[in-house]
Amino acid sequence: MDRLISFTEKAILLLVACFTVYGVAMEMLKVFSTGKVELTDLLLMFIYAEVLGMVGAFYKSNTIPISIPIFIAVTALCRLVILQGKEASAINLIYEAGAVLLLAIAAYVIRLKSPPGKSDVQSDH
Repeated sequence: MDRLISFTEKAILLLVACFTVYGVAMEMLKVFSTGKVELTDLLLMFIYAEVLGMVGAFYKSNTIPISIPIFIAVTALCRLVILQGKEASAINLIYEAGAVLLLAIAAYVIRLKSPPGKSDVQSDH
């Protein structure tokens, strides 16, 4: 049963990696077809790179550093704030800024709690 779960997990992560590469390709095509790069495009590419890094970290060490999903969430929230632009309500901006702050504090605490010599606390899967 453990082997089936492990195989399924690795297969799903491989699909995540493939879909991420596909997403990167589609985003690059969009940028090339429009002829302009916007900040939201760069942030989306950064999210894709972090997702690939997370999948790569799992295949390399069979663990996922906890800070990577936190950084992805911070980047996604920042991208959301930028995409909303001037139409965003003040209360939504406050909530989103609060979420970014909480995630940044969580990443900082994780760094403080990391064992010496390790750059991150890791979650075994």
